[in-house]
Amino acid sequence: MNKVDHIGIAVSSLQESIALYTEKLGMQHIKTEAVYSQGVNVAFIDAGNVKIELLEPINRESPIAKFIEKRGQGIHHIAYKVSNIENRIAEIKEKGIQLINENPTAGAGGAQVAFMHPKSTGGVLMEICEKKEEL
Repeated sequence: MNKVDHIGIAVSSLQESIALYTEKLGMQHIKTEAVYSQGVNVAFIDAGNVKIELLEPINRESPIAKFIEKRGQGIHHIAYKVSNIENRIAEIKEKGIQLINENPTAGAGGAQVAFMHPKSTGGVLMEICEKKEEL
């Protein structure tokens, strides 16, 4: 893993959460987009050395909606930046880590992503992501 790319935070309201991070904490809102493949609206916040990805469910069937229902709002995942995601997936599998995505899938910001199952990573949902360009 090259570095932490972002921290994903599950939220019920992007509008309220963006206000918290920008108006009250002084961070910069970069952009917002819908990622239908993941069932979320995503707002990117620049926190200096790392991005924060605010994740609002699009509908009740969204994995984020289910996460919030079960655990409440809060940290959802940590994402690590990688190059050549296909090779990294193969290496992770070879080392015995269970993957949720055995093939890269479309993520926010044009990234290709894959998630590791928390049962294999000490209870933490981890994502690897390969981005063509930085936000």
